[in-house]
Amino acid sequence: MRFSEKYPKYRVGVLEKEGRVAAHQSSHNSGVIHAGVYYAPGSLKARNCVAGAKSMVAFCDENNIKYDLLGKVVVAVQEDELPRLDRLYERGIANGVPGLEMIGPERLRELEPHAVGLRALWSPKTGIIDYSEVARAYVRHLRENGGEVVLGARVETIDQRGDSIHMRTAVGYIESKFVINCAGLYSDKVAQMMGLETGLQIIPFRGEYYDLKPEAHHLVRSLIYPVPDPSFPFLGVHFTRCIHGGVEAGPNAVLALSREGYTKSSVNLTEALESLSFEGFRKMAMKYWKTGLQEMVRSWSKDAFTHELQ
Repeated sequence: MRFSEKYPKYRVGVLEKEGRVAAHQSSHNSGVIHAGVYYAPGSLKARNCVAGAKSMVAFCDENNIKYDLLGKVVVAVQEDELPRLDRLYERGIANGVPGLEMIGPERLRELEPHAVGLRALWSPKTGIIDYSEVARAYVRHLRENGGEVVLGARVETIDQRGDSIHMRTAVGYIESKFVINCAGLYSDKVAQMMGLETGLQIIPFRGEYYDLKPEAHHLVRSLIYPVPDPSFPFLGVHFTRCIHGGVEAGPNAVLALSREGYTKSSVNLTEALESLSFEGFRKMAMKYWKTGLQEMVRSWSKDAFTHELQ
């Protein structure tokens, strides 16, 4: 969308593998507009998150996309979590997160009557949204700018021929001067097609959620998070109100045996063997096997999952 605005002399096209946009990560995440609490000050993640949250809200206002800045509490329930909570507060302040506040048990009870903790971080500008609606708005603007989205266009081969790049897709050959690889879980495969040896490999992890029953929705007013372990990119199981109603509880993060394996029964033997044989995965598994085992237990035991949420 932005390229089509900035470079009108180029014709911008998107090759979409599926028959609709936002079929994967964009419609399968928890739909949170994060405010920028977690990332190291000055890092690209921190800058992108804070600026991105602000521009996302502005884009939604301009395009009549529903969102709700209902806020989030990050709750410390044990003494050893308090130093980590303090560091999160310091990071958030350094990142310029708006309205960030350290609160005690009484203020927490006002915000979330059914949450109990020693202290909590209150981020009033954290929000919820449906990112598939955002993606559809991107498509609409792209087309208005003369761009095109080709659906069902799975890329099969990529060849450089002089100054142009030739791509064989499921809907025929497409020629382009430039290619931007945004292939998500298959971005490493596309890079290989382009003749790049990155030494990197995507390892898929599946996020598992439960839905709260309707009679329990009142227990959660905003978003309720634990204090995360800084060693991992996961934020821990949490409660998230959804923009279209309901409350999600999770996610649990487990190794997926298929790159697009959204269920336990989704298995692609070739992709599973690629993951298990990748040296980077084996190093990670050896270092964090205890954490991985805990995630697997929660995956198969609803009681263990519920206990972690409690």
